Amino acid sequence: MLEVIYLIFNEGYAATAGDDLVRPGLCLEAQRLGRMLAGLMPADAEVLGLLALMEIQASRHQARTGPDGAFIPITEQDRARWDHLLIGRGLDALARAEALGGDGPYVLQAALAACHARARRAADTDWPRIAALYDRLRVVAPSPVVDLNRAIAHSMAFGPEAGLRLVDEIADAAALRDYAPLPAARGDFLFRAGRLAEARSEFKAAATLTRNARERAFLLARADACDCKH
Repeated sequence: MLEVIYLIFNEGYAATAGDDLVRPGLCLEAQRLGRMLAGLMPADAEVLGLLALMEIQASRHQARTGPDGAFIPITEQDRARWDHLLIGRGLDALARAEALGGDGPYVLQAALAACHARARRAADTDWPRIAALYDRLRVVAPSPVVDLNRAIAHSMAFGPEAGLRLVDEIADAAALRDYAPLPAARGDFLFRAGRLAEARSEFKAAATLTRNARERAFLLARADACDCKH
């Protein structure tokens, strides 16, 4: 049940295909189901963790796209546009989950989202804590996608070379074959390392893999930015 609810939410939060980045109706339905389930199972830490995760993630909806629908990454979002009521609800659910001793995948993912929610500015984000949480999540719920997100966190905490080392370890994972976020992440690491020609190639590759028009436009813009930096 939890996985189904989260799949619904994720499809709303980042549509896998089409012209729109988000499908808010799906997120709202998943949040409604999560709140109902938390009401029925108030002592289940993972239920509370899932609810916390969805509330905090949903708080960023208005800031994730520009007036033209273009994607805005979390590091560039106007945090004044985040829904602080949802953040409060999410942090409360997370606190209840942690008080129950929760340390499962959804509780850990909610803790990750909370690190962003608590940072008033992108520069205030506690990336070392995020990296440590991904180290823990990798043990609790191992998967190539978790490993990729862990590489991103380590790159932000410890520099792009750290991210490149980790992402190269998982580059051949079957689950990441034709997975746009892999070359997109590698492109970002290379860009920040000053290896612009390589970064441009990775962003172009990622753009060919995504089926979402907004993501494709964002990735192509990043590829163009590599030329501008020369």
